[in-house]
Amino acid sequence: MSLSLLDYLFTIIHLLIIGANLLLWIWPKTRKLHLYIVGITLFCWLFLGIWYGIGYCPVTDWQWQIKSKLGETNLPNSFVKYHLDNITGLNIPDTTVDFITLGTFLVAIICSVKLNFFSNSASAKQ
Repeated sequence: MSLSLLDYLFTIIHLLIIGANLLLWIWPKTRKLHLYIVGITLFCWLFLGIWYGIGYCPVTDWQWQIKSKLGETNLPNSFVKYHLDNITGLNIPDTTVDFITLGTFLVAIICSVKLNFFSNSASAKQ
């Protein structure tokens, strides 16, 4: 498999993970799955982050290794920052991207916890 194809596949994987983290709490059938996915994400960001830096994502690490082999340099720590900068043509500050990323992630977790554990429809289905 070519490095360019692997890079593309990792981008798709990233987008699926981000989409799952932000949206799977919406549908009753995917709410439990959402809790598992955000749990894995938090584990990587916080527990693996002890050794690799808070916010560590192994998928980003693997994709950045591929991008480096493809000749890309000066890659940011964040997949989200990389693509926001590419899409907008701006150099958005790391802290701004991190704040937005963490904020939307926490909102999704709060919604998920509320709907999974504290809503009438959640308790009726258990």
